[in-house]
Amino acid sequence: MTRDELIEKIRKVEALFSGTDSPGEKQAARSALERLQSQLTAAPEPLTEYKLKIDDPWKRQLFIALYRRNNLHPYRLPRQHAATVMLRTTRSMIDQILWPQFLELAKLLHNYLDEASDGHRSAARHSAPSIALRRPKSCRAIARHKR
Repeated sequence: MTRDELIEKIRKVEALFSGTDSPGEKQAARSALERLQSQLTAAPEPLTEYKLKIDDPWKRQLFIALYRRNNLHPYRLPRQHAATVMLRTTRSMIDQILWPQFLELAKLLHNYLDEASDGHRSAARHSAPSIALRRPKSCRAIARHKR
């Protein structure tokens, strides 16, 4: 019996359990429900292919490292962009293990990179005179003449 068939049977037994008033039928439905749920937990979860697009290269490398740490191998199909990461795993692996870890570590990475760049900006601000980022006048003149 497939996982989907088990889930459908569990739904039917739950409907029977909630719809009956007889204690004997409730007991039979409860025992059937317990049996089906134990079969469901024993049934292997199907592998699903996931396609993730992570534009930030730091976060993409972090996710790939997390995925590989669990002895899984990400891949990319031909002609896919570098930001695309393909995975073949179970839904519970993504929901319960990989994604929560990724979100937590991505937040730490983001905070670390912010601190590092803020420290660099403040050191540059205090050590060198402020330089305005403008085009030199000669470039403006050339740009006007080309129009």
